[in-house]
Amino acid sequence: MIESRYAKSFASDNHAGVHPAVMEAVAAANIGDAPAYGDDEWTATLNDRLRAEFGAHASGFVVLNGTGANMISLSMMLTRRYEAIICPETAHIATHETGASERILGVKLITVPTPDGKLTPDDVTSRLSVRGNISYVQPKIVSISQVTELGTCYTPDEIAALARTAHDNDMLLHVDGARLSNAAAHLGCSLRDLTTDAGVDVVSLGGSKNGALLGEAVITLRPDLAEAVPYLRRQTLQLGSKMRYISAQLTALLTNELWRQNATQANQMARRLAAAVTDLPTLDILYPVESNAVFATLPPEAITTLQSRFLFHIWQGNTVRWMTSFNTTPEDVDTFAQAIQETLKP
Repeated sequence: MIESRYAKSFASDNHAGVHPAVMEAVAAANIGDAPAYGDDEWTATLNDRLRAEFGAHASGFVVLNGTGANMISLSMMLTRRYEAIICPETAHIATHETGASERILGVKLITVPTPDGKLTPDDVTSRLSVRGNISYVQPKIVSISQVTELGTCYTPDEIAALARTAHDNDMLLHVDGARLSNAAAHLGCSLRDLTTDAGVDVVSLGGSKNGALLGEAVITLRPDLAEAVPYLRRQTLQLGSKMRYISAQLTALLTNELWRQNATQANQMARRLAAAVTDLPTLDILYPVESNAVFATLPPEAITTLQSRFLFHIWQGNTVRWMTSFNTTPEDVDTFAQAIQETLKP
């Protein structure tokens, strides 16, 4: 039997296991044969759930991973090779996808520095002065992450303002929703409030960071965009032949708002951790804790000591990111917080 050397990982919600209800759904989908490539009853059921969640005009497409979801989402909105994408400089598509947008889509990312990971309408319009100048790429998409890479959340009104700005300037709005569930749980709203009703055009819906085994979904909220997705999904190697296993997982998360339960637990554990260490000497929490991420600065020697016992990532310099997940317990947090307290003891 293989055992981890770490009691609990605080490095990423990707490190967490699978929620039992999701695993049960996979096992249930494993009984008997079923058509491949999405022509199965589990995928049909998922599509019904997605329309119920996001609206009658929503079309969902199961994919294998988050980067694939983002590439398909962005590619369906680009029609010319000289078009570009405006995003925060901390955006996942700009920092953690190995240049996939540039390599696979062949387009330029116009990145904008932000203090909290969030774009504003003014950030977008500040990049539009190049419109009509043939020496510059032409902005076509605004892409944001919800939750942002700094753990902060856009409110529905903030997203709606970005959507208006994008649409008023003949652009489209994409939401990288790898942690959309955490944002909705934090804000006490529905997934639809943060997407369809706010004017979003396309959303990449995350599953693996919130209790799924694997799999995400591309959701188009404009019927005219949906036609291209089946072709793009096949072309970009994101079409799973045994799709029922992914569809069953996402359906489980959408049943009785399991997605919200999981995200709420993760968020609460992040707040518990932040509260336990916020007043420690030589430690500063950098951003509001609005999801399941805590960003803190602490001395390099303390980081080294803690990483000998706990798994977490250094964000940059002496800034660390501590992530919680749906299966993080109060005991996990308290053990980690006590270790931090002892390490920073004068």
